[in-house]
Amino acid sequence: MTPAAAKTEMFAQMTPAHIEFMLSKIPMNRFVEPHEIAALICWLASEDCSFSTGGVFDISGGRATY
Repeated sequence: MTPAAAKTEMFAQMTPAHIEFMLSKIPMNRFVEPHEIAALICWLASEDCSFSTGGVFDISGGRATY
């Protein structure tokens, strides 16, 4: 999985300018929610995904630069 930044308690340690810079790199103009990452993990571990043999699942909101 390739997640974008998720807004968690760690953001309290960052400056507003740094947070805004990170957000500016995400085309969907928002941070991923932890429950969205969890939902993808649950699907990957489920029978619904039983025929997949691997791959990269992008949950970055379209972010192309890191």
